[in-house]
Amino acid sequence: MKNLVVLTGAGMSAESGISTFRDAGGLWEQYPVEQVATPEGYAVNPELVVRFYNERRRQLLSVKPNRGHELLVGLEDHYHVTVITQNVDNLHERAGSSNVIHLHGELTKVTSSRQPNNPVYIKELKPKNYEVQMGDLAGDGSQLRPFIVWFGEAVPMIETAIDYAEKADLFLIIGTSLNVYPAAGLLNYVPAHVPVYLIDPKEVAIASGRPVHVIRKGASEGMEEFVNLVCRPQV
Repeated sequence: MKNLVVLTGAGMSAESGISTFRDAGGLWEQYPVEQVATPEGYAVNPELVVRFYNERRRQLLSVKPNRGHELLVGLEDHYHVTVITQNVDNLHERAGSSNVIHLHGELTKVTSSRQPNNPVYIKELKPKNYEVQMGDLAGDGSQLRPFIVWFGEAVPMIETAIDYAEKADLFLIIGTSLNVYPAAGLLNYVPAHVPVYLIDPKEVAIASGRPVHVIRKGASEGMEEFVNLVCRPQV
């Protein structure tokens, strides 16, 4: 089977009811990014940051994967599907996607404040334990912090994502503005002959200048059209 590599952003989860960060009325308007998504903000007010991500986890309990997520899972019958996501929610996994790479961390995990990328200290939270308290400690004795890649921090999974992009036979972008690097640069690693599709109801600037098949729809409707386009011979 051919390799389908999918890059997803906030627009993929928005139809499920997940609050986006950048859109009008988004989370960055309520919480300045400097306060809740930078190491400096965490150092100044860890309690605010811990509370902010507790709220994000609580939201996970009230949402579920949408049709777009489900259609991506169905494509595993036709392709080797790798989902590279900028989202920190677990909707791809809950829908059933079997190979998901999280570039910006995972909301359902916590880790050490001192060594956030040390796998020894990364812990998956069960839904009943989604509330992290000040004083909850990692194995090295530091406060448990969200396993999130904040602005100014390295993106540990980017090399893995690049490897998949370089091996893509088909590349699909869903619901991302392509404004956040290094994720936005992944398209530069997709071989020149590989077809690229973009699903987004808004206009997205493609900096690379390469031809892109644009589907100007939301995630679910756009995925319906994409599946018809790429799976018609097999149906």
